[in-house]
Amino acid sequence: MFTHLHVHSEYSLLDGMCRIPNLIARVKELGMDSVALTDHGVMYGAIEFYRLAKDAGIKPIIGCEIYVMANGNGNHTPGEKNNYHLVLLCRNQTGYRNLIQIVTRAHLEGFYYKPRIDKEFLAEHTSGLIALSACLAGEVPQKILAGSMEDAKKAALWYKEKFGEFPNWRRSTQALLRSAARPVFPWWPPMTPII
Repeated sequence: MFTHLHVHSEYSLLDGMCRIPNLIARVKELGMDSVALTDHGVMYGAIEFYRLAKDAGIKPIIGCEIYVMANGNGNHTPGEKNNYHLVLLCRNQTGYRNLIQIVTRAHLEGFYYKPRIDKEFLAEHTSGLIALSACLAGEVPQKILAGSMEDAKKAALWYKEKFGEFPNWRRSTQALLRSAARPVFPWWPPMTPII
């Protein structure tokens, strides 16, 4: 069964327009048994999402697409708006508590145009969380796009070390890399595996 793990709602300002009741209704209509909510930098919709999904018999996966400081030190110099996206999903209650800590800290101490978190604090709050590479604004994709495969590999290994492997990680990663090595379109260049 397919499960959407990167979904933005109306709480992802300027990015998501899906209202949570409509999301749950559509997931139910499509026969899906679970869905994640990963709004940009906020968890405003988490409780509504959880209650509506549970009432509809759908497993809610609470998450957030957070902003990780590119320089990692919380330096707020003019023009330093760079950050990387990272999707975090809660595995359990511990993960939910850690995600609340991360999002709260990002708003209270890391806010500079967007609620950002540094890697040091993130590394201390990984228990119960699953990390996904997010979109093209994620750290690994950004380093790949910049042509720095070695830095991309280091970043991927940092996340693996901090968040740990999950079941079938190696098998699924190898399958993705094999499929990425085959061009989907004639003009699409094959990818070079980094892990």
